[in-house]
Amino acid sequence: MSLAQVYTRACVGVGAPEVIVEIHLSGGLPKMSIVGLPETAVREARDRVKAALLNAGFAFPRSRVTISLAPADLPKEGSRFDLPIALGILAASAQIPKTLLETHEFIGELSLSGTLNPVHGILPAALKASQAGRGIVVPAENAGEVALISADRQYQAGSLQEVVGWMRGRGQLATVDKSEHTAIADTPNLSDVVGQHRARRALEVSAAGGHNILFIGSPGTGKTMLAARLPGILPEMDDAEALAVAAVASVSRGGLDIARWRLRPFRAPHHTASAIALVGGGSHPRPGEISLAHHGVLFLDELPEFNRRVLEVLREPLESGQIVISRAQRSETFPARFQLVAAMNPCPCGYAGDESGRCHCSADQVHRYRSRISGPLLDRIDLHVEVTRPRMFLAESEGARPEDSRCVRQRVIAARLIQHQRQGNINALIGIQQLKSCCPLTTATQSLLASASEKLLLSPRNCHRILKVSRTLADLDKDAQISPEHLAEAISFCGAGRFHSARYC
Repeated sequence: MSLAQVYTRACVGVGAPEVIVEIHLSGGLPKMSIVGLPETAVREARDRVKAALLNAGFAFPRSRVTISLAPADLPKEGSRFDLPIALGILAASAQIPKTLLETHEFIGELSLSGTLNPVHGILPAALKASQAGRGIVVPAENAGEVALISADRQYQAGSLQEVVGWMRGRGQLATVDKSEHTAIADTPNLSDVVGQHRARRALEVSAAGGHNILFIGSPGTGKTMLAARLPGILPEMDDAEALAVAAVASVSRGGLDIARWRLRPFRAPHHTASAIALVGGGSHPRPGEISLAHHGVLFLDELPEFNRRVLEVLREPLESGQIVISRAQRSETFPARFQLVAAMNPCPCGYAGDESGRCHCSADQVHRYRSRISGPLLDRIDLHVEVTRPRMFLAESEGARPEDSRCVRQRVIAARLIQHQRQGNINALIGIQQLKSCCPLTTATQSLLASASEKLLLSPRNCHRILKVSRTLADLDKDAQISPEHLAEAISFCGAGRFHSARYC
């Protein structure tokens, strides 16, 4: 019977569902048809595959060719099905044996000459193929991504002829090189930041507990410089985290940069970015900036300049660590467990509170400017830190070099180890149910929190995040209990009840 089956994978979100390409040759006028919800790029495979087969020296069957992509209710997009369709036609017309088709999966785009071009989303497909117990054949240019997965029977090919020769037993495909990929350690160093002791301390607290942080200060005081150095003091990602980040990058339009796959991502979208650019979307949903910052840092500079509706979409992923993008036909869930770092000026001109006295903004102008950021979003940012113009800049720059990222990272790693041993996650993720067990308070500390809550009109959410920051400060000092000093410093960092004031004018 002129029937063949080839296994491959679709790209849906960060997943890779199995697709079975079935080829049937039947009598009738020569015609090729594709069924199974193919999108435009898949329908165009008819012309690419036929030209590739002919130019590669194979015979194209003079019969009716029916191609079914199962499951039929799963939309298929992209050119990744070219190689399995071509191999299915060759197998159905008895030009190649079907033996290896049962134990391997095939993905790749064919050029008209028969060479294999790379496609997006190879990493999730290779992972799923390994879990299914099958080998996989991918374009040579995608081999670097597949090499990140420790599995057997992973092959790379440069052309259709190479794959066919391998299936006929006339040659061997090159296996994917499992050489170790070492990340390029090019993250900015914290030692470049001169002065700003309070801001550096807040950045260390943010890294140790996974807390979101907002820097408020005049232009040129170092807000962006500080934000760019947060990834350098965060602990290195483990294998599971690195693969999760690589999978998101693999399905994105930009693709995966193999040289940086072990480094925590740092994403800094411009304030003109749309909601779709930030959270992802499109007719076929793709990850946005918040998903590309998964297990890394999302930096939003000039926070009030972002569209307020765009900022509001951050509230859900900041709470849940994922974003759900719904469309008429389906919805996709993308991971978004990122650390938010935001920066803003204190007023429209940027110089409120500056010693130069050049700010002439009224209290009403300052209030309107800060009101562009909603209270619910601010409540999800644990640390609000004022970044002032550093004094004695020249003297410090000529003196001892500030502490570098490596030293700070060691303290961050030690603090995070304490947190994982105590509650199994970082302090930023402490829930209401864990507060009593994770944040024990002495009588003096309880009295201080009650007094601060009454004077500053703190909401329960504000008290919750103050306790979480206090817990991180105690972990950095390796203290089992939260002291009044820890709580007082946390209150000063959290900025509760004073963000929308015009105190800088």
